[in-house]
Amino acid sequence: MWIAFAFGSALFAGVTAVLAKIGIKNIDSTVATAIRTIIVLIFSWLMVMITGAFQDIDSISGKTLLFLILSGLSTGGSWLCYFKALQIGNVNKVAPIDKSSTILTMLLAFLVLGEKLSAVKVICMLLIGIGTYFMITKKQSDNETKGWGWLCYAVLSAVFASLTSILGKIGIEGIDSNLGTAIRTTVVLLMAWLMVFVTQKQKEINKIEKKELCFICLSGLATGASWLFYYRALQEGPASVVVPIDKLSMLVTIAFSWIVFHEKLTKKSAVGVLLITAGTLLLAVTA
Repeated sequence: MWIAFAFGSALFAGVTAVLAKIGIKNIDSTVATAIRTIIVLIFSWLMVMITGAFQDIDSISGKTLLFLILSGLSTGGSWLCYFKALQIGNVNKVAPIDKSSTILTMLLAFLVLGEKLSAVKVICMLLIGIGTYFMITKKQSDNETKGWGWLCYAVLSAVFASLTSILGKIGIEGIDSNLGTAIRTTVVLLMAWLMVFVTQKQKEINKIEKKELCFICLSGLATGASWLFYYRALQEGPASVVVPIDKLSMLVTIAFSWIVFHEKLTKKSAVGVLLITAGTLLLAVTA
């Protein structure tokens, strides 16, 4: 059943990137992230109330709370970097790099969580790694973003995302996944708005148009749904398999970026997509 939750997470995560790209087109990415987090927070705590998980809040241990907070901080860092990369970079480039956190997560799952690193998993890591390389080495056209600033943000996003998965896996052991997600989201909210005020970007809020606000809120709802599926899958399944399946959201993102933004894939990039998909599906099948 956890595999179904993992694929559900991938679907909503893929839609999130496209909705967010539209929403942050003309506004500061940090402000957009902070606003999105409010929607995710409301969505998360609503699910806690519906499932009756709130009554378990008193039973959360200090260790669990610590790892949930650390996971939330990592998520906040990943979000801030990811949406900055989306704002200045091409979706077809940013998404694959962010999803390459799969490789680091699998290594950390082996080192920290003690999950087995079989020959099949190593092959899958190679496929995903080579596929990611193919995706980011295509030539830039005049219509694409100049410079490589987006790459730094995308790589940092991937690093923080991998830490999020491992810390989150430890943090949700023994508690309801919906409650764990809500607590993490609270931490992300505090971090996001702290960044807004530290960078003095709060004045940008009044400049947001209704259309942009609408898409930011929709991306927040999609993120909330993705998280609920993701951490339910992570609670029941191995992180080294759940994370790669979740990263298939890249396929959804690329499909919508082609339809909405008319971003085209080169032959080399298409081969990269196939390699990443093959590596991910092989992990799912052999799980």
